[in-house]
Amino acid sequence: MQIEILTVGKIKERYLTAGIAEYLKRLSSYANVIIREVKAEKIPEGISVAEGAQLLDEEAARLGVLIKQGTYLIVLDLAGGQLTSLQLAARLDSLATAGKSHLTFIVGGSLGLSPRLRRRADLCLSFSAMTFPHQLFRLMLLEQIYRALKINRGEPYHK
Repeated sequence: MQIEILTVGKIKERYLTAGIAEYLKRLSSYANVIIREVKAEKIPEGISVAEGAQLLDEEAARLGVLIKQGTYLIVLDLAGGQLTSLQLAARLDSLATAGKSHLTFIVGGSLGLSPRLRRRADLCLSFSAMTFPHQLFRLMLLEQIYRALKINRGEPYHK
């Protein structure tokens, strides 16, 4: 399985980069996981709705060129549906069984994602109604993918 995670912005905190590196190492036994980052737009104070939409479009354009043809596209968005870890595992398993071996997850920037990326998605997924820092969320996403792949192999993992 090939999994790409497309994200807006870079991780600066060493403790997060260490955690991300650890999960990428753990995942290497299950899938080829690649993280691709695009530049985050600088968000001025007091940004208008129209200016925010323009920034989202610019980020979406950079993300869009990285989306491979034929991939199963999953966008992470507060407005998305929620799955339990078991349901995510079952979804990934059914995609693999259906021959969808290339998955792309998109994590937006601090303003979220452009509506055009949400419309393009095969699945719009929310981890919670709460808001998480984007840097931390990347680590959380890797952990959930790892958990799902371990579940699918019938291997033990904390419940």
